[in-house]
Amino acid sequence: MALVNIILMLLTFAFVHHQIATTEARLDIGVCYGMIGDNLPSPAAVVQLYQRYGIGKVRLFDPNPDALAALRGSGREVTLGTKNQDLQNIGSSVAAAKAWFDANVQPYVSGVNITYLSAGNEVVPGDLGRYVLPAMQNLQSVVNSYGYSGIKITTVVPTSTLGTSYPPSQATFSDAARADMVGIIKFLSSNGWPLMINIYPYFAYASDPVNVRLDYSQFTATGPVVQDGPLSYSNLHDAVVDAFYWAMEKEGVTNVDLVISESGWPSAGNGNFTTPALAQTYNQNLVKRYQANTGTPKHPDRSMGGFLFALFNENQKPAGVEQNFGLFYPNTSPVYPIYFN
Repeated sequence: MALVNIILMLLTFAFVHHQIATTEARLDIGVCYGMIGDNLPSPAAVVQLYQRYGIGKVRLFDPNPDALAALRGSGREVTLGTKNQDLQNIGSSVAAAKAWFDANVQPYVSGVNITYLSAGNEVVPGDLGRYVLPAMQNLQSVVNSYGYSGIKITTVVPTSTLGTSYPPSQATFSDAARADMVGIIKFLSSNGWPLMINIYPYFAYASDPVNVRLDYSQFTATGPVVQDGPLSYSNLHDAVVDAFYWAMEKEGVTNVDLVISESGWPSAGNGNFTTPALAQTYNQNLVKRYQANTGTPKHPDRSMGGFLFALFNENQKPAGVEQNFGLFYPNTSPVYPIYFN
């Protein structure tokens, strides 16, 4: 009888896992922690939310000291970004990069599991793109000088770095992005580090619903939708990932893995394109996609993980969909049910 009671208790805990104190963290799944709001909970409460839902990875867009302090001893893996406006300074010299590192990273290294430093967010293509590679190189020198072998250097790029993306095998980097991207991916290749990419099937669907199918955008298609030579695609997410693999291969780089630094679906802000049901379907299927530990049609041997965007609805972002990507309201109640385990 005691054994039966224990089993029933475990089943109950699994069912209401969102109400318990902690669950086992999924280290292949993360959520971006944005802070562009004036009504968000304290960083300590946010870290408890990650623990309660068993979310193993946190992406911080910049080195917020309160957030980093709250993450001490939390067991979460942290991807930490630089502010875009700091890239030029960090890229100017190793000494400048060390000063930035000593002020923003070094105080937290002993208690926070920082696994990636991202030099900038979505600055390629653009005027700041030229500073990404030198910033990465200088940060690498600083990390190496401290002997922090567990910290990898990368950057985050949008799909607009691709000039052509359909079909995936024809993908190339755009003329505006190519010079910066080639240097970046060759640096990553020489170190065995991944490139981080932001993928939003929502925007493709919302901008062209006649030609971009909803089921293809939401991982709900029951069979192939796009045929690219011998490769079949049933979801847009994997097609975009493979487009990046093809674009890198055309530059002679074949050994750089990809991490999804952002992907999500807004729950409001654009009529019937943005409902809680659609957002729930996409994000829950995205979690399942990452949990499956499978690759893409082009690289079935390369499993991928990534970050959902974003933790909260942020009320100081531009009105509309940008304020409604959150999995949670600022009071930490879920916008819709989502399960990470």
